[in-house]
Amino acid sequence: MFAKLESLQDKYQELERELSSAEVFSDQSRYRQLTKRHSELGEIVTVYREYSRTMADLESNKELLGDSDPEIREMARAELELLDAKIEDLQRQLQILLLPKDPLDDRNVILEIRAGTGGDEAALFAADLFRMYMRYAERTGLRTELIQASESGTGGVKEGIASISGNKAYSLLKHESGVHRVQRVPATESQGRIHTSAVTVAILPEAEEVDVHIDPNDVRTDVYRSSGPGGQSVNTTDSAVRVTHIPTGLVVICQDEKSQHKNRAKAMTVLRSRLLKAKQEEQKQSYDQNRKSQVGSGDRSERIRTYNYPQGRITDHRINLTLYRLEAVLEGEMDELVNALVQHYQTEALKAETEEVGS
Repeated sequence: MFAKLESLQDKYQELERELSSAEVFSDQSRYRQLTKRHSELGEIVTVYREYSRTMADLESNKELLGDSDPEIREMARAELELLDAKIEDLQRQLQILLLPKDPLDDRNVILEIRAGTGGDEAALFAADLFRMYMRYAERTGLRTELIQASESGTGGVKEGIASISGNKAYSLLKHESGVHRVQRVPATESQGRIHTSAVTVAILPEAEEVDVHIDPNDVRTDVYRSSGPGGQSVNTTDSAVRVTHIPTGLVVICQDEKSQHKNRAKAMTVLRSRLLKAKQEEQKQSYDQNRKSQVGSGDRSERIRTYNYPQGRITDHRINLTLYRLEAVLEGEMDELVNALVQHYQTEALKAETEEVGS
């Protein structure tokens, strides 16, 4: 591990020299590539340097254990305990940073939310979740763009699709895929009984044309007049687009934009992302046949989280985490949930790699 860390530190220093070159700066494409790689290596080099300094401090304190002054020896022993704990923590950080990176982590995201069992109450909760993710994205510095929203008659959302873009969007949100369950008393419930409803969330890495090739002959495009709110030009022109991928039967509808061409471009982005997700799931199923302890299933059929309104409680069933701050989370304060999930799956990945090395 340490030979690899030394090599990465050398590469980091080499990149620093290259980035200071006027020749590299004049080639903006190459400059961006090197800046990105420099940034990626920066985190691990910073931790490695802190580890090296801590190890040096450890050796210095070990020497003080032989000092003739008993007070200095006691201080050295106390300091060694702190340094040992710090080194253990830094070693774990380095192991995680050296794990193979998910090549999709830097991608933008297509967020899809659909009301499940529960009728109008499920649609209302789908709207709540849609708003939660939009607010979280804004708080995190990510950009959001509505692609499609199919509203229910009660102000809920039957289906909502949005693009979330920015630094490591997929890395932050990829563990949100699955069935989200809500337990609360609907506004229409006269006897105060708690109802349980479900909403499905899908987080798709935004696919690029190089990821998924779509034969134009495999796509049927229908245009029609948009329905619902949107202004005069939206409702009186054939700007809405329905794209059908004939081989798979996947259908994407987009009518948010006034321009038919913009709607089609958005619909094709969603279609590519769905096809990429299907391709990933197919590869994962093949992998799972050979390895049962696969990390991060992303299975959309499993219940991953429960939102209990009477108790103000959120429980993530995958990591047995319960928070009593439902209202804040629904306002987009999701950092504690997101960070706990990222840490959990990093730990699982580390265990899996350790098992493979040992086998």
